[in-house]
Amino acid sequence: TADISFDDARRTIAPASSELTPAEPTAAVSELQVPLSNFIRETAHAVVEALGLEKDETIVQGIANRWQNGTLVLRPADASMQAKEVPLETFFHKIIMIRNNLRVLEQKVNASDKLSDADKFELQQYITRCYGSLTTFNILFKKKEDQFSSGP
Repeated sequence: TADISFDDARRTIAPASSELTPAEPTAAVSELQVPLSNFIRETAHAVVEALGLEKDETIVQGIANRWQNGTLVLRPADASMQAKEVPLETFFHKIIMIRNNLRVLEQKVNASDKLSDADKFELQQYITRCYGSLTTFNILFKKKEDQFSSGP
Protein backbone atom coordinates (compact mmCIF):
# COMPACT_ATOMS: atom_id res chain seq x y z
CA THR A 1 0.00 0.00 0.00
CA ALA A 2 0.97 3.63 -0.36
CA ASP A 3 -0.09 6.75 1.51
CA ILE A 4 -0.89 9.53 -0.94
CA SER A 5 -1.75 13.11 -0.01
CA PHE A 6 -4.61 14.56 -2.02
CA ASP A 7 -5.84 18.16 -1.75
CA ASP A 8 -8.56 17.23 0.74
CA ALA A 9 -6.99 14.36 2.70
CA ARG A 10 -4.36 11.66 2.96
CA ARG A 11 -5.46 8.25 1.66
CA THR A 12 -4.01 4.76 1.75
CA ILE A 13 -4.15 3.09 -1.65
CA ALA A 14 -3.29 -0.43 -2.75
CA PRO A 15 -1.64 -0.13 -6.20
CA ALA A 16 -2.91 -3.54 -7.41
CA SER A 17 -6.59 -2.86 -6.74
CA SER A 18 -6.50 0.83 -7.71
CA GLU A 19 -5.15 0.17 -11.21
CA LEU A 20 -2.37 2.72 -10.65
CA THR A 21 0.63 2.40 -12.93
CA PRO A 22 4.12 3.84 -12.48
CA ALA A 23 4.70 7.26 -14.05
CA GLU A 24 7.83 5.94 -15.74
CA PRO A 25 9.13 2.54 -16.84
CA THR A 26 10.60 0.34 -14.14
CA ALA A 27 12.92 -2.66 -14.22
CA ALA A 28 12.99 -5.66 -11.95
CA VAL A 29 16.22 -7.59 -11.45
CA SER A 30 15.60 -10.82 -9.61
CA GLU A 31 17.84 -13.64 -8.45
CA LEU A 32 20.89 -11.40 -8.70
CA GLN A 33 23.42 -12.31 -6.04
CA VAL A 34 25.78 -9.30 -6.29
CA PRO A 35 25.76 -5.97 -4.47
CA LEU A 36 23.84 -3.27 -6.33
CA SER A 37 26.97 -1.09 -6.62
CA ASN A 38 28.81 -3.93 -8.41
CA PHE A 39 25.84 -4.47 -10.73
CA ILE A 40 25.78 -0.76 -11.63
CA ARG A 41 29.57 -0.64 -12.10
CA GLU A 42 29.54 -3.72 -14.36
CA THR A 43 26.61 -2.36 -16.37
CA ALA A 44 28.32 1.01 -16.84
CA HIS A 45 31.55 -0.74 -17.89
CA ALA A 46 29.62 -2.83 -20.45
CA VAL A 47 27.97 0.30 -21.88
CA VAL A 48 31.31 2.13 -22.16
CA GLU A 49 32.82 -0.88 -23.90
CA ALA A 50 29.83 -1.33 -26.24
CA LEU A 51 29.97 2.32 -27.30
CA GLY A 52 33.70 2.17 -27.92
CA LEU A 53 34.45 4.81 -25.33
CA GLU A 54 37.88 4.65 -23.80
CA LYS A 55 39.29 5.20 -20.34
CA ASP A 56 41.87 7.95 -19.80
CA GLU A 57 44.74 5.48 -19.33
CA THR A 58 43.81 3.82 -22.64
CA ILE A 59 43.80 7.22 -24.31
CA VAL A 60 47.27 8.06 -22.99
CA GLN A 61 48.53 4.69 -24.22
CA GLY A 62 47.12 5.53 -27.65
CA ILE A 63 49.22 8.66 -28.02
CA ALA A 64 52.51 8.19 -29.88
CA ASN A 65 55.54 7.96 -27.57
CA ARG A 66 57.17 11.10 -28.93
CA TRP A 67 54.15 13.19 -27.86
CA GLN A 68 53.69 11.79 -24.34
CA ASN A 69 54.10 14.49 -21.68
CA GLY A 70 54.27 17.06 -24.47
CA THR A 71 52.59 20.46 -24.61
CA LEU A 72 50.47 22.14 -27.26
CA VAL A 73 51.35 25.83 -27.39
CA LEU A 74 48.96 28.33 -28.98
CA ARG A 75 50.90 31.53 -29.52
CA PRO A 76 49.02 34.59 -30.85
CA ALA A 77 50.61 36.74 -33.54
CA ASP A 78 50.35 39.71 -31.17
CA ALA A 79 53.39 39.30 -28.87
CA SER A 80 51.67 41.35 -26.15
CA MET A 81 49.09 38.59 -25.73
CA GLN A 82 49.75 35.55 -23.58
CA ALA A 83 50.28 32.11 -25.13
CA LYS A 84 48.06 29.21 -24.09
CA GLU A 85 49.64 25.87 -23.17
CA VAL A 86 47.65 22.63 -23.11
CA PRO A 87 49.07 19.23 -22.11
CA LEU A 88 49.04 17.03 -25.22
CA GLU A 89 47.27 14.27 -23.28
CA THR A 90 44.37 16.69 -22.67
CA PHE A 91 44.28 17.71 -26.32
CA PHE A 92 44.55 14.08 -27.45
CA HIS A 93 41.68 13.15 -25.12
CA LYS A 94 39.49 15.79 -26.79
CA ILE A 95 40.39 14.44 -30.24
CA ILE A 96 39.47 10.92 -29.08
CA MET A 97 36.14 12.19 -27.73
CA ILE A 98 35.38 13.81 -31.09
CA ARG A 99 36.18 10.50 -32.79
CA ASN A 100 33.97 8.56 -30.36
CA ASN A 101 31.08 10.99 -30.77
CA LEU A 102 31.39 10.79 -34.56
CA ARG A 103 31.23 6.99 -34.32
CA VAL A 104 28.08 7.15 -32.18
CA LEU A 105 26.53 9.69 -34.57
CA GLU A 106 27.38 7.43 -37.51
CA GLN A 107 25.75 4.44 -35.79
CA LYS A 108 22.62 6.45 -34.98
CA VAL A 109 22.32 7.73 -38.55
CA ASN A 110 22.73 4.24 -39.99
CA ALA A 111 20.26 2.71 -37.51
CA SER A 112 17.61 5.40 -37.90
CA ASP A 113 14.32 4.28 -39.38
CA LYS A 114 13.12 7.88 -39.67
CA LEU A 115 15.75 8.90 -42.25
CA SER A 116 15.49 8.03 -45.91
CA ASP A 117 18.42 6.29 -47.59
CA ALA A 118 19.22 9.56 -49.36
CA ASP A 119 19.30 11.45 -46.05
CA LYS A 120 21.48 8.75 -44.48
CA PHE A 121 23.87 8.96 -47.43
CA GLU A 122 24.05 12.77 -47.19
CA LEU A 123 24.68 12.73 -43.43
CA GLN A 124 27.27 9.97 -43.88
CA GLN A 125 29.10 12.21 -46.37
CA TYR A 126 29.28 14.99 -43.77
CA ILE A 127 30.62 12.55 -41.18
CA THR A 128 33.22 11.29 -43.67
CA ARG A 129 34.32 14.88 -44.34
CA CYS A 130 34.68 15.44 -40.59
CA TYR A 131 36.94 12.39 -40.38
CA GLY A 132 38.90 13.78 -43.34
CA SER A 133 39.36 17.13 -41.59
CA LEU A 134 40.67 15.35 -38.51
CA THR A 135 43.40 13.45 -40.42
CA THR A 136 45.68 16.39 -39.54
CA PHE A 137 45.91 14.93 -36.03
CA ASN A 138 46.92 11.41 -37.15
CA ILE A 139 50.51 12.23 -36.23
CA LEU A 140 49.47 11.99 -32.57
CA PHE A 141 48.34 8.35 -32.79
CA LYS A 142 50.60 5.44 -31.90
CA LYS A 143 48.71 2.88 -34.01
CA LYS A 144 47.75 3.43 -37.63
CA GLU A 145 44.40 1.64 -37.15
CA ASP A 146 43.39 4.31 -34.59
CA GLN A 147 43.99 7.15 -37.04
CA PHE A 148 41.31 9.10 -38.88
CA SER A 149 40.52 8.25 -42.47
CA SER A 150 38.40 10.13 -44.99
CA GLY A 151 37.77 6.96 -46.99
CA PRO A 152 35.90 3.74 -46.23
